[in-house]
Amino acid sequence: MFSSGLSAHDDLLALAKDQRFGTILADPPWQFQNRTGKVAPEHKRLNRYGTMTLDEICDLPVANIAADPSHLYLWVPNALLPEGIQVMNAWGFRYISNIVWHKIRKDGGSDGRGVGFYFRNVTELLLFGVRGKNARTLSPGRSQVNMIQTRKREHSRKPDEQYDVIEACSWGPRLEMFSRGARENWTVWGNQADENYRPTWDTYSYNSAIAAE
Repeated sequence: MFSSGLSAHDDLLALAKDQRFGTILADPPWQFQNRTGKVAPEHKRLNRYGTMTLDEICDLPVANIAADPSHLYLWVPNALLPEGIQVMNAWGFRYISNIVWHKIRKDGGSDGRGVGFYFRNVTELLLFGVRGKNARTLSPGRSQVNMIQTRKREHSRKPDEQYDVIEACSWGPRLEMFSRGARENWTVWGNQADENYRPTWDTYSYNSAIAAE
């Protein structure tokens, strides 16, 4: 998975060395039980990117690189909410709240192109957890609403507005796991954590790197 040849577990420890992070943002490549249609990114018809099993995600040594106290922001699909809580616990954090990403159209209405067998998904959840005592958010968090409303970009890419919220509400040092590209004042980790990163699959016709080329 990682160009260094190390396992994900060892690669993460090697990146952190002796540093402990006050804020960790993670967008794991979740593996869906139902791998049909547009739901699963690893479906052979789409092959967008590789995924990790729940056990593989839980086994990542996040507890070893998190400060005390610290904050965790964990992206999880609606269908995998129980698994998201399980990962948060395995990483040494306790669930507190969540931030909802509402995907909207250009006119501000809900973007109904999302997938789902029971309801049409127009939201994703960013779970928020804490570790240690005195782990309350910074003062801007007292007025920060728990919703982000933006248009979608390429498949699975999360809104850039998340960084403004996290940087205002949580302290450093900050680590982004499974990052797509580099970001100033953040440590980034993952096999797409490169400043020259470009998605390799088809993207939406607006607001995306490949479509603009």
